[in-house]
Amino acid sequence: MAKIKLTKNELKKQKDSLKMYRRYLPTLMLKKQQLQGEIRITELRIEELHAEKNRLDETFKNWVGVFAEKGIFTPKILKITSLRTSQGNIAGVSIPIFEGAEFSVAPYDLARTPPWLDTAVEKMKQVILLDLEAQIVEEQRKRLDHELRVTTQRVNLFEKIKIPETRGSIKKIQVYLGDQQTSAVVRGKIAKSGLVKAAQ
Repeated sequence: MAKIKLTKNELKKQKDSLKMYRRYLPTLMLKKQQLQGEIRITELRIEELHAEKNRLDETFKNWVGVFAEKGIFTPKILKITSLRTSQGNIAGVSIPIFEGAEFSVAPYDLARTPPWLDTAVEKMKQVILLDLEAQIVEEQRKRLDHELRVTTQRVNLFEKIKIPETRGSIKKIQVYLGDQQTSAVVRGKIAKSGLVKAAQ
């Protein structure tokens, strides 16, 4: 605890500080609750995306044999050309929002490729989109987690350190000033009685 001056000005300063801490603490606590709620929403969305991807992976098990056909489905056939995101704001935290992605499909000969290739390309797009969205939602959660840690530290600082410290300082100054006032009254009475005796 920093050394405080035992003066009326310091008392006013400490009271102003206490008022400020009490005013900002509820706002910080509200922000903390909002962040916790938003983190839970992102966690649920991540679970949904993983469940959807697992469901798609199950359907792909039926396709594994045809994917093995030589040279038909290669990684070069499907490419991501652009990832579309925008910026959002939750409780003062800037977060990326997934908007979608653009793909390019390498040209292939419809007569020479099996009919399932079109469906496979569409299924792969779905899987990639789920992965991309999951990455963006993970980034949202990471940023919200960081802000929650900072906000929690501030709440704890105000609740457990600043407010009790300031209350203690106010009490200490009030006791000191009260003692000084009592002392001054006593000295005044002693001086007055000394003057009365001297006058007799």
